[in-house]
Amino acid sequence: MSEEFVKIPQDRLGVLIGKEGEIKRVIEKKLSIKLEIDSEEGLVNIYQKDGAAEPLNLWKARDIVRAIGRGFPFEKASKIFSDHNIFEMLYLPDYLGKSSKAWERQRGRIIGKDGSTRKTIEDLTNTDICVYGKTVSIIGDFDGVADAKEALEMILEGKPHSIVYKYLEKRKKDKVRDFEDNLKF
Repeated sequence: MSEEFVKIPQDRLGVLIGKEGEIKRVIEKKLSIKLEIDSEEGLVNIYQKDGAAEPLNLWKARDIVRAIGRGFPFEKASKIFSDHNIFEMLYLPDYLGKSSKAWERQRGRIIGKDGSTRKTIEDLTNTDICVYGKTVSIIGDFDGVADAKEALEMILEGKPHSIVYKYLEKRKKDKVRDFEDNLKF
């Protein structure tokens, strides 16, 4: 049997379980896995019988649980069911050290006034971003997540928002041009 363990905050367990266990059942059924949730510890054991039809489902389930644990609603976390989408998480202390003041300042820069910075990055990369606790998480396709991560790291390095937006706009134009060039063949 293959298994993964994920610890998520207690206040996110209800989202993972869902009303009358509905969300938990959907995840288990769609991915042919089993979730065991220790509500006292916030520990989720995800397991799959060896020889299961889709071995990657264990990792998908792990990432869906992690995404819910990092603040995403199930509707957005469920995008990870698709083979085209991935989950990425940035841990702020890895970038900013132990200063909670630095985390708060950078969280504010990432979110922006009324969520404007986060929304702009999401729109330019076709991703979903969630800022929760000491983490910033991203869901989207591989290229979108890579671009969003780069933009977020630029913000964490202290680069001006205008530079970050110009970078993302250029990346978006380059992708459109590459797509159009591929259509010519």
